[in-house]
Amino acid sequence: MGTSVQVTPLSGAYGEGPLSYLLAVDGFRFLLDCGWTDLCDTSQLQPLAKVAPTIDAVLLSHPDMMHLGALPYAMKHLGLSAPVYATEPVFRLGLLTMYDHFLSRWQVSDFDLFTLDDVDAAFQNVVRLKYSQNYLLNDKGEGIVIAAHVAGHLLGGTVWKITKDGEDVVYAVDFNHRKEMHLNSTVLGTFVRPAVLITDAYNALNNQGYRKKQDQDFIDSLVKVLGTGGSVLLPVDTAGRVLELLLILDKYWGDRRLEYPIYFLTNVSTSTVDYVKSFLEWMGDHIAKSFESSRANAFLLKKVTLIINKEELEKLGDTPKVVLASMASLEVGFSHDIFVEMASEARNLVLFTEKGQFGTLARMLQVDPPPKAVKVTMSKRIPLVGDELKAYEEEQERIKKEEAIKASLVKEEELKASHGSNAKASDPMIIDASSSRKSANAGSHFGGNNDILIDGFVPPSTSVAPMFPFFENTAEWDDFGEVINPDDYTMKQEDMDSSLMLGPGDGLDGKIDDSSARLLLDSTPSKVISNEMTVQVKCSLVYMDFEGRSDGRSVKSVIAHVAPLKLVLVHGSAEATEHLKMHCAKNLDSHVYAPQIEETIDVTSDLCAYKVQLSEKLMSNIICKKLGEHEIAWVDAEVGKEDEKLILLPPSTTPPPHKPVLVGDLKLSDFKQFLENKGWQVEFSGGALRCGEHITVRKIGDSSQKGSQQIVIEGPLCEDYYKIRAHLYSQFYLL
Repeated sequence: MGTSVQVTPLSGAYGEGPLSYLLAVDGFRFLLDCGWTDLCDTSQLQPLAKVAPTIDAVLLSHPDMMHLGALPYAMKHLGLSAPVYATEPVFRLGLLTMYDHFLSRWQVSDFDLFTLDDVDAAFQNVVRLKYSQNYLLNDKGEGIVIAAHVAGHLLGGTVWKITKDGEDVVYAVDFNHRKEMHLNSTVLGTFVRPAVLITDAYNALNNQGYRKKQDQDFIDSLVKVLGTGGSVLLPVDTAGRVLELLLILDKYWGDRRLEYPIYFLTNVSTSTVDYVKSFLEWMGDHIAKSFESSRANAFLLKKVTLIINKEELEKLGDTPKVVLASMASLEVGFSHDIFVEMASEARNLVLFTEKGQFGTLARMLQVDPPPKAVKVTMSKRIPLVGDELKAYEEEQERIKKEEAIKASLVKEEELKASHGSNAKASDPMIIDASSSRKSANAGSHFGGNNDILIDGFVPPSTSVAPMFPFFENTAEWDDFGEVINPDDYTMKQEDMDSSLMLGPGDGLDGKIDDSSARLLLDSTPSKVISNEMTVQVKCSLVYMDFEGRSDGRSVKSVIAHVAPLKLVLVHGSAEATEHLKMHCAKNLDSHVYAPQIEETIDVTSDLCAYKVQLSEKLMSNIICKKLGEHEIAWVDAEVGKEDEKLILLPPSTTPPPHKPVLVGDLKLSDFKQFLENKGWQVEFSGGALRCGEHITVRKIGDSSQKGSQQIVIEGPLCEDYYKIRAHLYSQFYLL
C-alpha cells in the first residue's frame, strides 16, 4: 500500500466558516490552519477540542483570523501543544493580528478567552520556514518532509507540500494566480500529479473582471464621494489584504495629485507597516528589483497617515477623508465605532473589499437590498469613581488579606514539616556537652518567638537552630581586582537564538503601539458600559472584490493543470462545493471528495510503494554516472528478503539487454548556443531550432509536465543529420 492519508474537516467544510482540518499521514497528525471568526464563538471549536491534544504539528497558511485566530485559545484551553510551522510574515503579521483583535475586544468587554501572554506563548512555538525550504520532521514524523510555497492572497501566504515516501500531499487554500502590486502569483500550477490535493471551493461560482478596470472603478468611487464632501470607511483586516489597498491608494493619490487625507487606523498600524518594510524579499519580484536599483521601499507610504486612536479623526470633524480601519467584520474595533458615526449621513460611503463573515454586522449590511436600520451595541471602558471605586478597593483588600492568610497557613505547614525533619535529622548527631547546653539554651530562648526569627525563610534541614542564610564570597582576587570568567559575560547560543527569533523591538513595546501599550499597562480600575442603539443606515454601501483569490474559472484551470490523483474540496458554500465537485468529477481523471465537518475520508494512494535496500554485492557491480549533485545508474536486480527487509540482489541469470535511456533536461536555447560554438549556423523558426539548411530540432508535448516532452529531429538522412544527432546525444547521459 502507499502512504496512509486521512483528512477530517474540523471547521470550514460545506460552509464559509474558519479553516481547520486534521490530516493524518502514516499516523502523524497535522492540524492544517487553526482559524476562528471575529465572533469568537467557542462552540465552533468543539471538533478541534476533541483532537487538539493528539496533534503532532500545526501548519499555518495565512496571517488572518480565519486561518490562525483560534491558536492562542487552543494552546491555553484545549491542550494543543504541538510545534507550529509558518513563514516569517505569517508569524509576525499573525502575531499583530491577534494583538489587534485582543485590544479591540478588551476595550469594549471583559474579554477573558485569551490574554496577550497567551498570544505570546502560542507564537513562541512557531518554527519559521522560507519558501521552498524542505524541512525534515523527526521522531514520530521521521521520513516526512514539509515545504512552504508561494500562495499569493496574503503576504507570506503558503501552499504546503507534505511528502512521504515520494508521495505528495498538497494543501492549497486561498491562493491567487494573479500578480498583484505587492505579491507574486501562486506556484501551485508548477506541481504535477500529487497524490492528494486539498483545496477550497470558496470562489467556485465567482468570476472576476480585469484588474486595471477594477482598480480604476475603486478609485473613481472614492473620489466621487470625497468630491461631494463625504467620507469613506473601508473596514479592513489588520495586516492582510489591507497592504494591497494601501499601495493602490498611495499610488493613485500620487498619480492624480489628490489631497484628501487617508488614514490607516488599527491598534498596531505603525508596527504593521514597520514590519512589512522589512519583508521585501517575500513580496513581488518587481518590488525587490525596485529596492535593489533605487533603494525605494514600496511601503514608505507618502499619502497614507498611520494612526492608532481616533483622536486625529475627531480633530478633522466632517472633513472629507478615507479611513481604513479594523475589523473587517464591523463586530468590534475602530471600524465598528466609525461606521456608527458615519452611517446616518447620506453623503458618506462604506466600501467593503471582502465578504463579511457569517453572523457579523458586515455580512448583514452586504445583503441585497441592505437594511435601512441595524441594532448595534456601543461599549467603552471607563475608570471607576465614587462608591464603585471604593467597593472595588475594599474587595481587592479583602482578596489580599485572604491570600495573605492562605500564604501564612501554607508557611506554617512547611515550618512544621521542616521542624519535624530537623528533629529526626538531629537524633543521630554527636555533639559535645557545651554545644548541647548552648543548643538547649537557644532552644528555650527561641521557643516562644519562633515565628519572629524565622519568618520569611525556611531553615536548612542541617541546622540545629534557626539560622539566617549566609553565603561566603569565594571570588578570587588579583592586583587588578576580582578575577572574572569571560564566559559569564558571553551570550549563550540558546539565548542568542532566542534573541534572534524575537528580533528587535519585540516584547510588549515592539508588538503594540505606544497608546495601546499605555492602555494595557494602565492599572486604574475600570469597567465596561454598554448600550444598545438603532442606527439608521443612510450612507451608501458598496462591495468590491479585493480579496485576492483566484476566481472560479481560474480555480478549475489550476486544478486541471495540477491533475491530482485524489482531490479533496473544503471551505466553500454548499452550492459552490457541489458545483466544483461535479465539474471536477466530470472533467478530471481524479477521485473527488467533499467531506462534511468531522467526517473522515481515506485518501490513501492506490499505488504500492516499498522500501528496498541495495545489497553490497549489487552495489559493487554498478557503474554510476555523475548528474549534477546526484549519481545515476541502470540496475538489473532481483528482489530478495533479508532480516524481514526487502533487498535487491544481483540477478541469478544474465538479464536481457535494455534499450538505451537518455537522461537530462535539454533547453533548445542552450543547444543553440552549443551548436553556434561548434560553428553551425543556427536560428529559431516557428518555435523550432533550424540547424544549417535542412535539419530542424523541435520539442513536442506539454512543456509544463516534466517527462511528457519528446525531442524530434527532422530532415533528410544526410551527413549533417548524423552530426546534429551526435551533438544532441552528447547533451544527455546515456544509460
